Amino acid sequence: MGLADKVCLVTGGSKGIGKEICLQLAKEKACVIVNYLSDENKAAQVVSEIEAMGRKAMMYKADVSNFDAVSKMVDDIVDKFGRIDVLVNNAGITKDGLIVRMKEEDWDRVIDINLKGIFNTSKACVKYMIKQKKGRIINISSIVGIYGNVGQVNYAASKAGIIGFTKSLAKELGSRGITVNAVAPGFIKTDMTASLIEKHEDIVSRIPLKRLGSPQDVANLVTFLASEKAEYITGQLIAIDGGMTL
Repeated sequence: MGLADKVCLVTGGSKGIGKEICLQLAKEKACVIVNYLSDENKAAQVVSEIEAMGRKAMMYKADVSNFDAVSKMVDDIVDKFGRIDVLVNNAGITKDGLIVRMKEEDWDRVIDINLKGIFNTSKACVKYMIKQKKGRIINISSIVGIYGNVGQVNYAASKAGIIGFTKSLAKELGSRGITVNAVAPGFIKTDMTASLIEKHEDIVSRIPLKRLGSPQDVANLVTFLASEKAEYITGQLIAIDGGMTL
């Protein structure tokens, strides 16, 4: 798929969808940087799995909501590997609650990680991608950003913001050879969605394909968008939800 030796940064890459994206990129012979915030052991495990494939990988701890920390991370990656080819903005959190009970800090933290985080990482990577005249940015949004969800005004707002960010940045960077796309997963079986799925037992009945998605389903799409085969696709939002948003 043209990803051999490409330098790929995946934020929130230590578990769930992010982990699967890291592994799938590595299977395509990419060099993968696993960004994480809190779980060093899980990040190290992902790196070990990639190295066991005979691929290059490294882990890097940085809070994506911290502008200076992200800038340093990307500078360090380029210092070590010489370039940055693919950015996958996957890092995200939830702090659910009805707005009448939602604390200001719960709103701020979700927006800071989920939305400000992609500004920080994209800005840091774009300066190098422009010099290279090539790059791929893939942002992980959500179907919740398309149609909303009760108890998730903060999460829905952040994921809807990613859609607008993606379309605008694609227009800015298209002439520079850089594509920018967004992926909107539906209900994917991960630790983050487990409690939500448990509360809504009727979810599967509302999905035309009659099953929950897997992290690999999302990783397959992200890997395609990162590849040479997707060089004429930009500014798009692709839902991977088993048809739920039809």
